Amino acid sequence: MKYLPIDNRLFVDNRKRFAAKLKPNSIAVLNSNDVMPTSADGTRSFIQNTDIFYLSGIDQEESILVIFPDAGEEKHKEILFVKEINEKITIWEGRKCSKEEATAVSGVKTVYWTGEFEKVFRPLVFKADRIYLNANEHLRGDVTVETRDARFIKQCKKLYPLHKYERLALIMHDLRPVKSDIEVELIKQACKITENTFRRLLGFIRPGVWEFEIEAEIYHEFLANRSRGPAYAPIIASGPNTCILHYVQNNRRCKDGDLLLMDFGAEYANYTSDVTRTVPVNGKFTQRQKEVYHAVLRVQKAAVQMLKPGNTLEEYHKEVGHIMENELIGLGVLDSEKVKTQNQDSPLYKKYFMHGASHHLGLDVHDLGNKYRKFEEGMVFTCEPGIYIKEESIGIRLENDILLSKDGNVDLTENIAIETEEIEDLMAS
Repeated sequence: MKYLPIDNRLFVDNRKRFAAKLKPNSIAVLNSNDVMPTSADGTRSFIQNTDIFYLSGIDQEESILVIFPDAGEEKHKEILFVKEINEKITIWEGRKCSKEEATAVSGVKTVYWTGEFEKVFRPLVFKADRIYLNANEHLRGDVTVETRDARFIKQCKKLYPLHKYERLALIMHDLRPVKSDIEVELIKQACKITENTFRRLLGFIRPGVWEFEIEAEIYHEFLANRSRGPAYAPIIASGPNTCILHYVQNNRRCKDGDLLLMDFGAEYANYTSDVTRTVPVNGKFTQRQKEVYHAVLRVQKAAVQMLKPGNTLEEYHKEVGHIMENELIGLGVLDSEKVKTQNQDSPLYKKYFMHGASHHLGLDVHDLGNKYRKFEEGMVFTCEPGIYIKEESIGIRLENDILLSKDGNVDLTENIAIETEEIEDLMAS
């Protein structure tokens, strides 16, 4: 892995909290992600399943974690299975995790080769009453491609049909939103890499540069700072493309007078950052661009103050919508009289601000969380209002990453230039 070693207390503590959520005499199983194919004999770079990483720190394919708190023997309360190493694999793929290394990374003392799984698991599962199995239960998760966890569910129910089955995802959705100190430091590192990259870009952007050239600069800075790469496909959108929310083609030449919306974030040790800035390609905002920009910035500053313990995403988004409504009226794109009689289930501001203002951030960019759960200390959210006026080719989104702490909000991206004057000064220097 490119990242530096992580204190395994993170994974030891995560497993303790996870085990405490299991019903009596239950066994839980988590699988790694697959190595995804392309075509012919090609494969994509491996990216670990975030749940098994959260509980073990193992960042390798063909890994399995078993947690059985009520096991008869101490050594079987936590078991890790990793891909067997041999000379052929070492020659073709490089070193894999040894048993000793797996223990050092995870804190799990009992480690077997993955090929031994059924032999070890079968006698244990017959002593358990319940089996917790994992699935992607993210509201917007794409489950088209069958995962190792999905295949294991089929296999398990066929081999052990009389057991009671439980949803492991419910526990992960409960645990993962609140970050530990170690997790916060990893997210901070991802944000720091992103900050360095924005500074690099402000000296590079100019009329005539292509969006993909800017994207190339991002990859260079990320990889040079121990990141695997972007936490998600970078959005480098100039001119009319700024009004396309998930524009990732990045193939237009930036023109004098354009705005440039850049939405990207570094990954570090599987933890993510998610930042957006909108800048003038020629280094100077027009008066109209500034008006819209300052409206978005005012909404963001107000929204950040509402990211505090006790609030909920549902109520928060309603309040942000009201603030955005007033700003759009001030910009002359919404009619105040029509707003008074609008359908509250389909507010008029949605034409210019179509997405949510915040989401959980962590091991996944859109991290696990319940929109009805009250905000708590230790949660990390993005704050990303935007205004998109297609008729004017003005799309502006501003996004920071915010930690909720006992001392108030902590902006993990506060050093990334956001005021118009600072952006213009940095682009001119």
